[in-house]
Amino acid sequence: MRPGTYGLVAALSDDELPAYVYDLPDLRDHVRTIRAALPGRVELLYAAKANSDPLILRTLAEHVHGFEVASGGELDHVRAIVPGAPIAFGGPGKTQQELTRALDAGVERLHIESEHELRLFATLLGGRTVDVLLRVNLPVDVGRVALAMGGGPFGMDPVQLDRCLEVMASVPGIRLRGLHFHLASGLQAQPQLLLVDKVLAWAENWARVRGVDLREVNVGGGMGVDYTHPPRVFDWPALGAGLRRILTRHPHLTLRIEPGRSVTAYCGWYVSQVLDIKFSRGHAFAVLRGGTHHLRTPAAKQHDQPFEVIPDDTWPWPWNRPEVRDEPVTLVGQLCTPKDVLASRIMTERLRVGDRVAFAMAGAYAWNISHHAFLMHPHPTFHHLAAATDGPPVAGDTYARQTS
Repeated sequence: MRPGTYGLVAALSDDELPAYVYDLPDLRDHVRTIRAALPGRVELLYAAKANSDPLILRTLAEHVHGFEVASGGELDHVRAIVPGAPIAFGGPGKTQQELTRALDAGVERLHIESEHELRLFATLLGGRTVDVLLRVNLPVDVGRVALAMGGGPFGMDPVQLDRCLEVMASVPGIRLRGLHFHLASGLQAQPQLLLVDKVLAWAENWARVRGVDLREVNVGGGMGVDYTHPPRVFDWPALGAGLRRILTRHPHLTLRIEPGRSVTAYCGWYVSQVLDIKFSRGHAFAVLRGGTHHLRTPAAKQHDQPFEVIPDDTWPWPWNRPEVRDEPVTLVGQLCTPKDVLASRIMTERLRVGDRVAFAMAGAYAWNISHHAFLMHPHPTFHHLAAATDGPPVAGDTYARQTS
């Protein structure tokens, strides 16, 4: 945790916990590093589904080529927060109303998931012209990954593309801009490059055989994030260098990527407080404010969320302060389920009731995928470090508070 973020966390009152804290200067530095690593013919879109916090979107808008959305709700949200930003609209199961909203909002790209979706869209054009990408469910081996997206309900098998070409030939308002592939999530740089190489070779061969003017290929996101070792960030320089080599073999293509988790995960912290420490059958449990109804990431990914202990030496009660020292402890939330586990059997030097716990890497797929209403606990508060600092809060630091 950077000093400025630590200062913000330390300044929170108990009543403001649990809290999400977003380090916007850190996010800005990170996305600048990503952009600097990428070749000029690689366009960076941010997948808003990872975290659509308004200040995060505004911070990213200055450094990305646009945003990828996957629902009408995300489309309306992003358009309202960053009105002029280019938007690509993807995702399966788009309704007629969502397709109409995409047209009315002037989305830059529409990612078509099926022949039926294309035919439905064609009935709504009303004389307008739209650039589309056909999403392809390419049968390639992606190895062991966190999420294999191919072979499921996403996109079309290659044999179905010809029917889409026939539809577009009869509808002048639909322009085929290129192809979209998002086949796996959780890949590190070298496996990602191997996959991109296969995808681009297949795409150009398909376009040559079909006589298609292929200008753009979108390979999605899926850059790996290592929750077991937060400092081990995805190797963007290696990806950029590899993409530069690959693109020399495809001189007329623009490549688009749509990362989400690997962009914002590192800038977020979920800050809680120890309410109780108990021992059950020889094992220590720390019960925290909040839980997986606020931070679903560890339950969704079946991992231990990395954390830091922030000691609080105040103790107002006459009895001994419950604590655990130099032994494994499981950090759980307030939900009435044994699955409400944020980190399991983690060796801890010292943890006491009243201490704060700041869970790192909570900037993506955290609050926005959590089951907020379960047990009706209060929602967390949201705070943003909006200016870099070198220590605790001082005059001149900028903080923003937003309650959910």
